[in-house]
Amino acid sequence: MNATSITEPEARALADAILQVSASQPPAESMKLVDAALARAPQQPIVLNAAAGHMMRSGDARRARELYERAIALDGGSKVLWLNLATACRSVGDKQAEGVALEKALGVEPRYVPALLQKAELMERLDNPKAAATVYQAALDCVASGTPVAQNMAAALTHAQEVANANSRKLEAFLEQELAAVRQRHAGADQLRYDACRDVFLRKRRVYTHDPKGFLFPYLPAIEFFRREDFPWLDTLEAATEDIAAEALAALSADRAGFKPYVDFPATTPVDQWAPLNHSFDWSVYNLLDDGVPVTEHVKKCPKTAAALARLPLCDIPDYAPGAYFSVLKPRTRLPAHTGTTNTRSIVHLPLVIPEGCGFRVGSQARAWQKGKAWVFDDTIDHEAWNDSDQVRIVLIFDIWNPLLTAAERDLVRGFTMGLGQYYGADAPDLRSR
Repeated sequence: MNATSITEPEARALADAILQVSASQPPAESMKLVDAALARAPQQPIVLNAAAGHMMRSGDARRARELYERAIALDGGSKVLWLNLATACRSVGDKQAEGVALEKALGVEPRYVPALLQKAELMERLDNPKAAATVYQAALDCVASGTPVAQNMAAALTHAQEVANANSRKLEAFLEQELAAVRQRHAGADQLRYDACRDVFLRKRRVYTHDPKGFLFPYLPAIEFFRREDFPWLDTLEAATEDIAAEALAALSADRAGFKPYVDFPATTPVDQWAPLNHSFDWSVYNLLDDGVPVTEHVKKCPKTAAALARLPLCDIPDYAPGAYFSVLKPRTRLPAHTGTTNTRSIVHLPLVIPEGCGFRVGSQARAWQKGKAWVFDDTIDHEAWNDSDQVRIVLIFDIWNPLLTAAERDLVRGFTMGLGQYYGADAPDLRSR
């Protein structure tokens, strides 16, 4: 064939033909077509790339490198050509040229995962494991954010994760050693927020934010579990655990009709992840305070629980809060991840009946309930609960104000919530305490 100007479709057809014969014909026969295609289209990057690929598969990396360089001289903006050149340079042992080509590919597309993976692998060959781990992590982040990758990259990504994890463990050990004296000097101080900072950086902990169903009060920090010392009255509540647990069990035994499904969506409401529990007694509640109003018959049957609640600083919004109820989770029941109504309110759990196999997660923190040990958490952060035992789990749940709100802010939120109800009437958004 003589070199003449050809169209792009013709060039693509030549490239496809090279790929086909390279995979199916003996080397001598396929080389004839490659030589003919190069003679026909010596200035077509797509043909040069296909011919170079054949050379790589045939074991002639030096010739492949020459062809990739010719293609790049014609199309220097192709990330694929630069990556292919880097691969050819790796095959001939030219690490410096390989690195330059990879930087060129990433200059075209910084999130080009194949180039990131090869760059990290080059760092390993250059005995720079820390840099390799950093670049591997960048590739993993690209994949996590939705950058598409080919299936044949699975093994490389697995290796990337292993290297990144190993580096994270080494870094954690190094930091603990470096900060040991500082830790000891401040042994009496609360280091929880630093621990969270370190774990987020080491990717041991996800960052969760507020995602309320109702409304968000900005500038309140997203604290998964609040510090116990911020609630001195928890000791008084916990002291009544046995009496409260006895009343909860009595209600479950003698007043089953007083329990109702916690998830109770009407037919016209999307149920999403709640479909398996909608109208189900697998998760049921026995209300003591319902939207701020005492449930008289239930309060009469649980006087000690009512008395304990009356001593606590509950959230108070007429027609909306507080809510207080016994929450019963049947055996082998799991609640899907979900969020609450508003971060202006915080939720208290007092565990009453806790068999083995029960647990609770808020954001990145998972905890096991212990009977009589209460905690306070922000339910607008993604959370879930489970009972993997063969017995029921019972917890007293009620809501208080977010402890970081000022008195003025509580008054404003109270008025705002009631104002929404007055404005919309029966069509008001559901901002009840649940």
